[in-house]
Amino acid sequence: MTHPVARIALVGDRSSTVQSHARVPVLLDALAEREGLVLDGYWIPTVDAGQPGAVEGFDAVWLLPGSPYRSEEGALAAIRTARERGIPFLGTCGGFQHALLEYARGVCGLHRAAHAENDPGAADEDLVIGRLACSLAGHEGAVRVTPGSLAESVIGAERLVERYECSYGPSSAHLDLLRAHGLRFTGDDGKGQVRIVELPGHPFFLATLFQPELAGDGTRAHPVVRALASAAVRHASAVRHPSAVPAG
Repeated sequence: MTHPVARIALVGDRSSTVQSHARVPVLLDALAEREGLVLDGYWIPTVDAGQPGAVEGFDAVWLLPGSPYRSEEGALAAIRTARERGIPFLGTCGGFQHALLEYARGVCGLHRAAHAENDPGAADEDLVIGRLACSLAGHEGAVRVTPGSLAESVIGAERLVERYECSYGPSSAHLDLLRAHGLRFTGDDGKGQVRIVELPGHPFFLATLFQPELAGDGTRAHPVVRALASAAVRHASAVRHPSAVPAG
């Protein structure tokens, strides 16, 4: 069966100085050539992502690294649309951080939930994302994946080593509340520090503090990126050909 072309919203403030942004076109080419998964990528700056309908009609949303974003509200709006409309979503690095922030505000009712990088004057009790005790920028680290999770099913392993470029991560103060409201933490550093989050019941909602787009040389997409592409193609097939059975 021929896969339909899927439209993916690449949300982020595109910059030649952000390595992830330069890597994305290479990955889209690799997905098309190696996997037959053709994604038509549209860059959407965060200042535009907050406009009504900005990411509606897309088959996937990828909130890319590059924070602090020019518009926190735009980044959160893109996540909220994907979450509420069942659009496949991937957040990496800053995208992971803002996925937790959006969930805290939009689902858990923490209206003052804050990100320390965006709001350095926020009270400690309001910080959902705080500064890491030890920056992970430029480092690689082990990730332990929860068996039976979406993350484990797409990665195909329970342990891996991944690359980071971040200095901020989840505050432990709000993890229990996020978990109680349905968010699932399915990857950690082996010492309990969260590295992967997913949303059960959603067609595909996954976020990683590490940056899978930087794995290898870009000629073969990381399993997490490949899984997003597959989810986007399934979404495109369901929307454009609802009677067809999507390819696996």
